[in-house]
Amino acid sequence: MKKKREINILDVVIAGGGPAGLSAALVLGRSLKNVTVIDDGRPRNFVTAASHGFLTRDGIKPSELRKIAHEQLTKYQNVKITEDFIEKVEKKNNVFITTTKSGKTMVSKKIVFGTGMKDHLPAIDGLQEVYGKTVFHCPYCDGWERRNEPLAVFGNGKGLLPFIKLIYNWSEDLIAFTNGTADITKEEKQELIQHNIPLIESPIIEFQSTKGNLDRIILQNGDAVRRKGGFWVTTNEQQASMIPALLGVPLNENGEYETGDHGQTNIKGLSIVGDAKNSFTSLIGAAEQGYEIGVKINGELAEEKWADKLL
Repeated sequence: MKKKREINILDVVIAGGGPAGLSAALVLGRSLKNVTVIDDGRPRNFVTAASHGFLTRDGIKPSELRKIAHEQLTKYQNVKITEDFIEKVEKKNNVFITTTKSGKTMVSKKIVFGTGMKDHLPAIDGLQEVYGKTVFHCPYCDGWERRNEPLAVFGNGKGLLPFIKLIYNWSEDLIAFTNGTADITKEEKQELIQHNIPLIESPIIEFQSTKGNLDRIILQNGDAVRRKGGFWVTTNEQQASMIPALLGVPLNENGEYETGDHGQTNIKGLSIVGDAKNSFTSLIGAAEQGYEIGVKINGELAEEKWADKLL
């Protein structure tokens, strides 16, 4: 008679190897849990030359931060990191069955999604060359480096003026580009005039730069506007993984996954941390959320282990 193959059930599968996922893996690894991190190696911040705002690591290259994290996690033999892509997750009999692009199948008691968002910038010539180098989204990440420079703010609608007010903190030499008819109120336009901030509505056809350093913005009306850097109000970010949605986790009006305390969802055992639930969390914020969910999950698993002994 053929012996039935025993299934190895992991404690936790972590989808996404950014600061949130790796921080959760560290906490859980130190808590003696068997963890596998699955990451496709294409983080949202791969275009950025340096990451800022992470205490003790300010200015570090994103790739270097990940390298250090991977090296430190090798100490914990119960934590595995694999470069792969999750194609499917099912929940059956209170466990999660994860299938990857390479054909691997993993079974786990819990699953954490730290897959984040993906930016979807408009298709404008030259934008990819400057984005992440002199044109950005997050002023807290890159505003210091662009302080007091002649800057552009790109955006439209109700989010434009609040964002301009924020960027005004780093530089008062601003020009607002709506890339088409401005969808703002007369009162908002008057505020821009009062702060000497020109409003340009002509569509943008090209960003001209040298080695990623923005030089001028070419408009459909033929004008060329010189600027040294800029910030986008929104990058039209979208979920990098729709698997939680397929499992029944709802999205809010901003396209973020709805979660409760500690990133837990309406699906028991499934948690979401980082940009996937906040659109933008920052490195240190994502790491904090990863730590928090790691502590929460370990507490749950400890309670379950204790209860099993009472049966």
